[in-house]
Amino acid sequence: MFKQILGKLPRKPSIKSPQNENDMNIERIFSSMNMDSTGLDLNYITKITSSYVKPSTMTSNQGNKLGQMVDFAAYEALPSFRDIPTSERQNLFIKKLNMCCVVFDFSVPLKNLKEKDKKRQTLLELVDYISSVNSKFNEVQMHEITKMIAANLFRTLPSSNLDTKLPDVYDPEDEEPATEPSWPHLQIVYEFLLRFIASPETDPKLAKRYIDHSFILRLLDLFDSEDQRERDYLKTILHRIYGKFMVHRSFIRKAIGNIFYTFIFETEKHNGIAEFLEILGSIINGFALPLKEEHKVFLVKALIPLHKPKCVSMYHQQLSYCITQFVEKDIKLADSVILGLLKYWPVTNSSKEINFISELEEVLEVTQAAEFQRCMVPLFHQIAHCLSSSHFQVAERTLLLWNNDHIRNLITQNRKVILPIILPALEKSTRSHWNQAVQSLTRNVSKIFSEADQPLFDECLFRFREDQIKEKHRRDKLDSAWKRLEKVATSKGNSVAASPN
Repeated sequence: MFKQILGKLPRKPSIKSPQNENDMNIERIFSSMNMDSTGLDLNYITKITSSYVKPSTMTSNQGNKLGQMVDFAAYEALPSFRDIPTSERQNLFIKKLNMCCVVFDFSVPLKNLKEKDKKRQTLLELVDYISSVNSKFNEVQMHEITKMIAANLFRTLPSSNLDTKLPDVYDPEDEEPATEPSWPHLQIVYEFLLRFIASPETDPKLAKRYIDHSFILRLLDLFDSEDQRERDYLKTILHRIYGKFMVHRSFIRKAIGNIFYTFIFETEKHNGIAEFLEILGSIINGFALPLKEEHKVFLVKALIPLHKPKCVSMYHQQLSYCITQFVEKDIKLADSVILGLLKYWPVTNSSKEINFISELEEVLEVTQAAEFQRCMVPLFHQIAHCLSSSHFQVAERTLLLWNNDHIRNLITQNRKVILPIILPALEKSTRSHWNQAVQSLTRNVSKIFSEADQPLFDECLFRFREDQIKEKHRRDKLDSAWKRLEKVATSKGNSVAASPN
């Protein structure tokens, strides 16, 4: 009876548990690196990453465990490239890459300091080696290189602070820049990747098997990092990849477009939009003429809608440059761009409106007469609204459009259509705007129209005054009607009050 009861109780785990066996396994891996007949141990880092943690899905707790795993005296620096014969350097290169695949936890600054420093020195040696190598990288080397890069760079980014930092007007200069704790290692890995991509010894036909679509997508995900230093490296690296791997160009553009769609229509939160637009500005500048239809679709469906998010001020300068590049490439796109701006024109955000007016000036500066005429009616209805704005900077920035010779000529040539639209706004600002500078600029603009075509100006002014008189009569009529209604209501109220119950 007692034996049967005791047999059902859970037994104490043995000393040789699976966890302890794993610990012994990793210690054995670090203490002795057994190489095959070629001197390469291609399964070395696979054993570590597959048995313990995948860097791309590493959490902070897993990082802590990994820091404990590599805290062995056996994690020692390998000999320098200078200390061994040239014939053995390729094998040592592989060993150093494998060694650098171990990712340390930087959330605890004082943890594994010795091992972190050894890895940093090894990474620096790898950067020097890849810069001075004088033979083509073979397939095995490229596999190990991309594996080390993926182990260190591709990770889950912390949640963005933009979740709580997106008011209607967001100034990024007001916030302290966020920094990546593991940057002492990440910076060198990024430098290594940059030199690998730029190296003449990297054959694009072979490297495209490893710098593939999956690699590029994971690289694009890192643009959401809050660390500006990381985004700057990513910007340079992606631009080099775009230039070197022609086979990936269309895919990169589409992938960036998909990120834009998610940002515009779903999240409105991303840290790397400005960097993407900087890259695109250079790409657009290199487009061949005539523009492909896919490029025009990208402009209409991805770039123009980027004016919609509230945080557009964070990347507006780069966006404006991209838009202008498109119009310079194909002037027939000018009216589509202007109508797109009008579609997303801000209603209550004055600082955003000022940015839109500045961008509008850049687009109009490269717009020709035919495209201008196709969009001038809705455009100048909006400009008239801006001229009447009580925000003096909006009104002032709009009036300064007439200082641009090309824009002034376009307006003068089409004054018979434009002047009747904006003259009421000009007259109202001249008479009643609270800001003296706006009043002065408005008088100057009116003077330009009167000097260009005095009869037209007088005719429009006469119509405006007639309309004002009609408006005054209409208001007087409404006022008298309301007064009659008040009298009727008052008399009925008095008669009800005087009547007996």
